Amino acid sequence: MKFKVGDTVETIDDAIYGVITKISGDMISVEDSDGFVFQFEARELMLMASGNSLENAVYNTDFEAVKKEKESKKRKSEPTVKPKERHAPKFEVDLHIHHLTKSSRSMSNYDMLNLQLDTARGQLEFAMRKRIPKIVFIHGVGEGVLRQELETLFGRYNNVKFYDADYKTYGLGATEVRILQNIEP
Repeated sequence: MKFKVGDTVETIDDAIYGVITKISGDMISVEDSDGFVFQFEARELMLMASGNSLENAVYNTDFEAVKKEKESKKRKSEPTVKPKERHAPKFEVDLHIHHLTKSSRSMSNYDMLNLQLDTARGQLEFAMRKRIPKIVFIHGVGEGVLRQELETLFGRYNNVKFYDADYKTYGLGATEVRILQNIEP
């Protein structure tokens, strides 16, 4: 929309209206009824018809176009990540039996549990050697046998603290282990 000096305009986003005093490219100077001069871009203004009061203003603009323009400029929020977690890679160990062996058909429950515990022990000791501070063991919910055995295993180490992993990420079926680095295993 083309504006000219002397036009009465109103801002789209603010309750400011007045008369155009100067046009410089896309920047328009508007003087309000109190004598203050404001700078706006042309896209921020709407032309008002006769008079400069809001009560009898007749607008000469397409409101739907203005609404669409404002809605398209809304920022989409991104999930925030805590500063410490931003750069820390997650070390996850999935102990579900189908991730540990090609087939568990010939294995007894005892054999499967031992394979899961041996894997957990090996990964925990690997993390200690490599000075990885946190590991998440994904064990699933089930009847809780593997979870109890893992707690017994982790309890044998004096430099390990363990607790339920983040519920939002893992639900109830995971345990997070923090390895305290200053104490020798």
